[in-house]
Amino acid sequence: MAPGILGKKIGMTQFFDAAGRVEPVTVLQAGPCVVVQRKSAAKDGYEAIQVGLVDFVKDRRVNKPVKGHFAKVGVEPARFLREFRLDGAADSAYKPGDRILAADFKIKQRVDVIGKSKGKGFQGVVKRHGFAGGPATHGAMFHRAPGSIGQSSYPSRVLKGMRLPGQMGNKRVTAKGLEIVKVLPDDNVILVRGAVPGANGGYVTIRSAG
Repeated sequence: MAPGILGKKIGMTQFFDAAGRVEPVTVLQAGPCVVVQRKSAAKDGYEAIQVGLVDFVKDRRVNKPVKGHFAKVGVEPARFLREFRLDGAADSAYKPGDRILAADFKIKQRVDVIGKSKGKGFQGVVKRHGFAGGPATHGAMFHRAPGSIGQSSYPSRVLKGMRLPGQMGNKRVTAKGLEIVKVLPDDNVILVRGAVPGANGGYVTIRSAG
């Protein structure tokens, strides 16, 4: 069983199961991927494989050190690279140049999908953290402000972790334990139940759920 695969989020649709129930699913382009590097406990301190998504990338966007890294194993440069930790003899069989495909995943298998959430820019506490805000009428002058953020005497500072306005979204998010409902090996497509972080067309990492 493959430890994971790279791909892109295509979008959401609906899927009818054997009983005729409709389920929301996310369509993921999964691979094809190629193993670029094999890391070992003896040399690197841990067991892992570095995997690249087979995707077209312009030659001018790849510098000489990266070209040399891919040339070692005789594969084309990839835009999107990630590492997967290895666990067990089956995973350890992977070596540079091996391919990982959507067909390596099975229906009802559980996976974690990692993506980057949609960036929403600088937002206030009402949108960013769900604060209720103040009254809208009766002369109130407190509407969407955060309110008190500290103390006047002790400790006389704003504590770490205080929920304040700031950058919202554009962060790594992991959707855990999603079930694969359908695999289309000829199209390199996997359908998973539920939503996946990120915008359509965004890169995702699909790893076997531990």
